[in-house]
Amino acid sequence: MHAFLKGGVSSKPAAKEKAGSSGETGKTRERLVPWVEKYRPRCVDDVAYQEEVVAMLKKSLEGSDLPNMLFYGPPGTGKTSTILAASRELFGDMYRLRVLELNASDERGIDVIRNKVKTFAQLAAGGTRPDGRPCPPFKIIILDEADSMTNAAQSALRRTMEKQSKNTRFCLICNYVSRIIEPLTSRCSKFRFKPLSEDVQRKRLLEICEKEGIKCGEEAMNTIISTSEGDLRKAITYLQSAYRLRGEDDITVQDIYEIGGVVPDEVMSNLMITCSSGSYEKLERTVQDLLREGYAATQVVTQLFDLVVDRGDLTDTQKSAIMERMAIIDKRLCDGADEYLQIMDVFTHMMA
Repeated sequence: MHAFLKGGVSSKPAAKEKAGSSGETGKTRERLVPWVEKYRPRCVDDVAYQEEVVAMLKKSLEGSDLPNMLFYGPPGTGKTSTILAASRELFGDMYRLRVLELNASDERGIDVIRNKVKTFAQLAAGGTRPDGRPCPPFKIIILDEADSMTNAAQSALRRTMEKQSKNTRFCLICNYVSRIIEPLTSRCSKFRFKPLSEDVQRKRLLEICEKEGIKCGEEAMNTIISTSEGDLRKAITYLQSAYRLRGEDDITVQDIYEIGGVVPDEVMSNLMITCSSGSYEKLERTVQDLLREGYAATQVVTQLFDLVVDRGDLTDTQKSAIMERMAIIDKRLCDGADEYLQIMDVFTHMMA
């Protein structure tokens, strides 16, 4: 405002101001990159906690050869990051020409397998880069979330994997290996990705805190780790969201609860006490208040599981009956059932 009122400013300071603003814009864009992408492993050695997979890939990279692979395991354990890092090390500047990645946002039907995948697999791959350096004479097709592919598409993929084995390698990535048909799993080397341990998550999160200048106490860090349940992607997202919320202030446990949608312990305790009272009217009011606060029914069921397991006043038979009911409720919620009715169902079952 002062510069505006002053007037008569020369063009040189204006040019400097413009250059400074463009520099600030570049820094802003750099800051706005999601930390999940910003701190994604760039080489195989950076992949955390998956020793067996890393050891195999390093041996394969030394010989510039890869088998068809099947990566499976829980979300956020590094499956996609691992194969992308290996592909970058193999192909370098030719990465975009040699790698085809399809994920859940793309069409996954039989037409895509017959057209897009088959066409890319049939392309020839040379053994040298444009600069003359050696390059593996094959391409890589990454099918992320392959368990969402139809059985017809998976069946169509079998023949393509056999016919194009000389110049194409496939990497299937999924959460549930049981949803991949047997003819495909038998053609791939299978690698299970384990949920990340607390120590590994803590080490990676502390590195990010140090680089980004975040103030996060030990209690808040433990809360991030426990709520993420071995999913490093979720943990990093929680950390970034909390930092955006608090800024330069210390991140608190309550911040993590708010971001992660965790139901506070006192609310769950109140639910259990109301359930023990035997009053259906009180339970109905408590559940309605819970849902008005915006808590998800799936989160309530998840936390209820831990509470039931730790209760000493229930017999093993009672616990098993409650768990069986909770499994049914969880399936219904996944299918889109009404949250209020399902929470009332599980708590009235505990009342009986």
